[in-house]
Amino acid sequence: MKSFQSLGIRAPILSALADCGYETPTLIQEKAIPAGITGRDVLGSAQTGTGKTCAFGVPILQRLAKGSRKGIRALILTPTRELAIQIDENLKAYGKNLSLTEAVIFGGVGQTPQVEQLKRGVDILTATPGRLLDLAGQGLLDLSDIEIFVLDEADRMLDMGFIHDVRKVIKLLPEKKQTMFFSATMPPEIMDLVDSLLHDPVKVAAAPVSSPVEVIRQEVCLVDRGNKTALLIQLLEEENVKNALVFTRTKHGADKVARDLVKGGVTAAAIHGNKSQTARQESLRKFKAGELQVLVATDIAARGLDIEELSHVFNYNLSEVPETYIHRIGRTGRAGHGGTAISFCDYGEQPMLKDIEKLLKKPVPRREHDFPMEVFEAPKKDAKGRPINAEDAEARQAAREKNAARKKAAAEKAAALKAAQEATVLAETPAPEKKSKKKKKAKTKVAEVPVVEAPPAPPVKKEKERRTFPHGKQNLGSLQDFLDKQPDPDLAVPYTPHRNPLEGEVIMDATARLLASKPVYRYHTPSKPAPAPEKKEKKAKSKKGKKEEQKSKAPAAVKPALPKEPERREPPKKGVPAPAKKRPGRKDRIPARVEAPASRQKDSTEQKSLMKPFYISHD
Repeated sequence: MKSFQSLGIRAPILSALADCGYETPTLIQEKAIPAGITGRDVLGSAQTGTGKTCAFGVPILQRLAKGSRKGIRALILTPTRELAIQIDENLKAYGKNLSLTEAVIFGGVGQTPQVEQLKRGVDILTATPGRLLDLAGQGLLDLSDIEIFVLDEADRMLDMGFIHDVRKVIKLLPEKKQTMFFSATMPPEIMDLVDSLLHDPVKVAAAPVSSPVEVIRQEVCLVDRGNKTALLIQLLEEENVKNALVFTRTKHGADKVARDLVKGGVTAAAIHGNKSQTARQESLRKFKAGELQVLVATDIAARGLDIEELSHVFNYNLSEVPETYIHRIGRTGRAGHGGTAISFCDYGEQPMLKDIEKLLKKPVPRREHDFPMEVFEAPKKDAKGRPINAEDAEARQAAREKNAARKKAAAEKAAALKAAQEATVLAETPAPEKKSKKKKKAKTKVAEVPVVEAPPAPPVKKEKERRTFPHGKQNLGSLQDFLDKQPDPDLAVPYTPHRNPLEGEVIMDATARLLASKPVYRYHTPSKPAPAPEKKEKKAKSKKGKKEEQKSKAPAAVKPALPKEPERREPPKKGVPAPAKKRPGRKDRIPARVEAPASRQKDSTEQKSLMKPFYISHD
C-alpha cells in the first residue's frame, strides 16, 4: 500500500496532513492526487466518507503554491452550506503551512462580511451556486482568472435543482482550466454535463456506483406511522446510542420529531432549510461537541456532514429516491469505522423499501421490536390516482395553519398599531369643540360690560352713493326721469349698470381704460309716439277693420306710460327693405356704435389708433 510521500506531495502539505491524522491514503486519494497534481481533469466516483475532499484539496494547494498571481484562482462548488463550510475548514487545515488564503460564501446570511473578505484577496473560494451567482451579478467577484474548478456532489446538485445554476457558473469561467468532477452516482444528466465539461479525464472509481459501505450494519423495522417516535426512543435506550442522526421526509416532520424527543427526555435539535444558517451551525456545533444526543435533519444534511465516530443513523421516513438511502447511511461508518443504520417502514412505504433492496441487490434484515405493524391500509390517492403521502399531507396542513396564524398575527398587530397611533393623536390634540366653547364664553363676558354701562348708539343710515354722469348730472331718480331731463332728446345717452371708469372727473390710466366695462347705449323715447308712414297706414286700413282704425287713432296720452325697453337700433329708412328675421347670435347682440356729441372732448382712447378698444369701435 502506498503512502502520502509516494504521491508527490510537498513537505508543508505532508506535515499538515500528518497533524490531521492522515497516515495512509484511501483508494480515491491514491488515484486522484497524482493526476490532479499534474494538471489533468479528474472524474471521481466514490461514496461519501472516502476522503474526496483531500483528493481534490491537496492538488489545489500544491499547484497554487507555485504561482504568485492575485485573485481567485480555484473555485469549489458544493450543493449545501454545511458541506461548503466543512470543505473550507479542511482546506485551511491542509494548507496551514502555506501562504494561501481560503474563503467560503453561501446564502442564508448577510453578504457584507463575505464581500469584505473577498476584497482583502482570496486564492481558493468555496461556494454554493446561489450566492456565487448573486455576488457575480453584482460585480463583486471576478471568475475570469480561475485555474482549477471543482464540482463536488454533482448528483446532489441535480437532485436539488441546481444543475441550471451550475451551467450558468460554468459560463463565467475561462475555457482553459483544470476541472475535477466528483459524484457518488452517475445518472444520465450528470454524464451529459461530464461530456461537455471534462477533456480526456482520468477516471477514478473508489467503489461500484450506488453501492453502500459494507461496514455499516443495516436493519429495518416494520412499524405503524403513529408508533415511530415511541420506537425511536426505545431503540436509543436499547442500543446505548452515543450520537445519532435521524432523517425525516419533511421540515415539519423534523421539528415534530425533535419536539417529541425532547418531551421524552432526549436532548435533540432539528436542522433544515427553514432554519437560519446561524441556528443550523449552532445545532451542528452542539452535536459535534456532544451536547446533543440526536440531530434530526432532512435530506439537506444527507451530504457533506462529516461527523467523526457517528454511531447510528435512523431513517424515520424512507426516501422515494433509492440513492438517497445510500447517502443517508453513509454518514456513519466513515474513515473505516463501523456504524449502524436502522430504518422505519410503515405499510405505505413498503414500495420504497422494495426499490432500495433492488438497488442493494439484497434484502435488508428485519428487526423485531415491541411495536409491530397492525395497520394494513393502502394510502389514499388523489384525483390523478397517485398515492397521498401522509407526511406530505400533514406538512401542507401545518404550513397552511402557520400561514393563517401569521396573517392573523400581522392583522392584529396592524390594528393595535393603528389604535395606538389614533390614541396618541387624540391625546396630543385637544378636542376642537371644547376650545370653541371657551372662546365663546370669553367673548360674551367681555361684551357684556359695555352693554350694561352704555347702550350702543343707533345705527347711522349711510347715504346711498350717487353716480356722476356726463354733463354733471347725478342719478337722483328713476331711469325715465333721468332720460326726460336730458337737454337734447335726440342724444343717445350711454347707460351702464356699473360705473364706467372712462366717465366722470377721475382720470384713469390706459390699463383701466382698456379693462373698462362695455357700455350699453339706450335711446330716449319721446312721450308722443311718432306718426306711422302713410303706406303702412293704408295697408293697415285695407287689412284691418274699423275697430283697429279707431284704436290707432286713439291719443297716446290715454295709454298708461309703461316702462319699456328702448329700441337699440334706429328705425329703417324709406326705401330700404327690412332685414330678414333670424335668430340673434353673439355678434347681433353687440350694439351699434353711437357717436359722442361734438361738444364732448375726445380722450386718447377714442382716437383712431391700433390700441382702440373693441367696445368703442366696431369697424
